[in-house]
Amino acid sequence: GTKEQRLAALRTSADIYITNRENTSWLVDHYKQRWPFRLLIIDELSSFKSNKAQRFRALKRVRPLTKRIVGLTGTPTPNGLLDLWPQLYLLDGGERLGKTLSSYREQYFVPDKRNQHVIFTYRLKPDAEEAIYERISDICVSMKAEDWITMPERIDRVVDVALDAKARAKYDQLERDLLLPVAEDADVVASSAAVLANKLLQMANGAVYDEHQDVQEIHTAKLDALEDLVEAANGHPVLVYYTYRHDLQRIQDRFPHVRVLQNQDDVDAWNEGAIPLLLAHPASAGHGLNLQAGGNSIIWFGLTWSLELYQQANARLHRQGQTKTVVVHHILAKDTIDARVMQALQDKDTSQTALLDAVKARIKEGQYHGTI
Repeated sequence: GTKEQRLAALRTSADIYITNRENTSWLVDHYKQRWPFRLLIIDELSSFKSNKAQRFRALKRVRPLTKRIVGLTGTPTPNGLLDLWPQLYLLDGGERLGKTLSSYREQYFVPDKRNQHVIFTYRLKPDAEEAIYERISDICVSMKAEDWITMPERIDRVVDVALDAKARAKYDQLERDLLLPVAEDADVVASSAAVLANKLLQMANGAVYDEHQDVQEIHTAKLDALEDLVEAANGHPVLVYYTYRHDLQRIQDRFPHVRVLQNQDDVDAWNEGAIPLLLAHPASAGHGLNLQAGGNSIIWFGLTWSLELYQQANARLHRQGQTKTVVVHHILAKDTIDARVMQALQDKDTSQTALLDAVKARIKEGQYHGTI
């Protein structure tokens, strides 16, 4: 709400106050050293994984003023164990993993990919993973939903599509030369490895932005596959995740009656079964939405590099209350970067699963009395 609405809420006597992540800095600035909250519960703790983010720095200021802090997350290490330090710091003030990110990194990691003095990535030292798990095991507990509640079955499918000869030649040329002429006065230019990866993902989806930010269509293979999947659904609701704005526009052009997830009205209509085809971006639908009542079929038109977004987006349908088997379709362009992204998501998931299993609670009914 507005600042006035937030202030009115704070003036109201209550046992529990709820705010969103975006207002964290405002709330801390409002109270400063007069911070009144004895218990702080941070939902989606992994959204505080950046020690440079304003929301992390804000909570770091008032952490000493808070008697007890609880963090909740289903994706504690979306990009690896380096993500743990800011989250654990908010819980224990650096007692277990060190007072600074640099000290944590120095103790458990060594430089990996680098360019002279510039370090791009770090890798774990031998036995460091187990040491980290041991350090945090006394304040971390893991409970998987399938261990405690009845979860619906989930089936993952890969739908491979082949690029035609013309599209394949363009894809290969950009990957080889970092430059692809697409019009008389426009090129697709990849100035770095990161830009190249992004451009190749766009081309795998079927279109790419040129140097003028105009959309250049490359192929329709994924649109054709999407149409086949929608037809195979026989009118049952389908949730489609897209990546780029040109993906959204091309899907809307192919399916004129599609609806885009934008507000609560869309959520309600979907859960009532009134939307046969719903488009959503994983960043806007990844957390907090309950969509399990509206359907059980997910289609990834284009993949995301973010394991956190990927897992959270799938969890909109694969969650408690879902009564049907959830089918997750991944449309992948053969022999493109799509396969690398899929593998990267699987590799990160393996690392994260190891973390969760390492601190998993062996809770027996009536025997757990500790604090988290």
